[in-house]
Amino acid sequence: MLRYTIRRLIQLVGVVLVLSLLLFAWLRVLPGGPVSALLGDRSTPEKAAELTKQLGLDQPIYLQYFKFLGRALTGDFGVSTGVQPGDSALDIFIQRFPATLELSFFAIAIAIVIGVPLGYLAAKRRGSWFDNASVVGSLIGVAVPVFFLAFVLKGLASSALGLPSSGRQDAIDATRVTGFFTLDGMITGEWDATFNALVHLILPSIALATIPFAVIFRITRAAVLDVLDEDFVRTAESKGLTAPVIRRRHVLRNAMLPVVTTIGLQTGALLSGAVLTEKVFGFPGVGEALAIGFERRDYPVLLLLIIMATSVYVVVNLLVDLSYALIDPRIRTR
Repeated sequence: MLRYTIRRLIQLVGVVLVLSLLLFAWLRVLPGGPVSALLGDRSTPEKAAELTKQLGLDQPIYLQYFKFLGRALTGDFGVSTGVQPGDSALDIFIQRFPATLELSFFAIAIAIVIGVPLGYLAAKRRGSWFDNASVVGSLIGVAVPVFFLAFVLKGLASSALGLPSSGRQDAIDATRVTGFFTLDGMITGEWDATFNALVHLILPSIALATIPFAVIFRITRAAVLDVLDEDFVRTAESKGLTAPVIRRRHVLRNAMLPVVTTIGLQTGALLSGAVLTEKVFGFPGVGEALAIGFERRDYPVLLLLIIMATSVYVVVNLLVDLSYALIDPRIRTR
């Protein structure tokens, strides 16, 4: 298990380095470039040439990249020019990542709590009206664009149910400890702050959970159907084992391998930045910062946030691989 983990960690570092190089080069060739973004309407050929030299953009791309790596190792990723002008790009990530993590946690929790049981029940009732209705519902969940559902929830559900449609919390006097608003209220005993933060999470979490729910449901249903057709399940039934025992020991245990992988992939995708959902609901997380960064060409922030988002995605996939190896020991030797 240790050798397997080390091998996967080496692969993780390689993926992040290659991606950082490609991303660094891509941002340097975007229309306008960092110089135009910084100078704006005050840009003149002389000022542009002077700033290009100051930033070291006149140097070869490989030299710029190695200098960037050197600064990055000390925590210096540059200063924001658009998202929060004057603030360190690293500080912006630290401030905003808890919001995205909190939103993603509740979204994936909704998807798992509804998707896994529903997928199991649909497989057990294969061909019934319940199964057909569940499959149609999952198809709708995949087909409806997230931003459209977000606008519908924001416009209709918010006005009908009185739920907040923007922000993480009302302007209340709440103590900040960890950056996770729901957890902060629990730690400090400010339960009104926790409740207020939870209420603000309802609509964006539902909007963000639709696609993960649909994918998890369909994978769970397909996996359970495959296991139910196996000989060992029929053997267990012929031996007189009770339905709960068969479900727990034989069906769910064997069906969970692809489901765990799917949950990990969906979690990584959510943590990588729920750009559309956060933008629609004005949720101050990594996704909203990415959207603003692209609008205002904030290259230091874009570079750091995309690298961090990718790193989170790769780390989550590593954890999934490790859990997969624990569930099925044969994976460790591959």
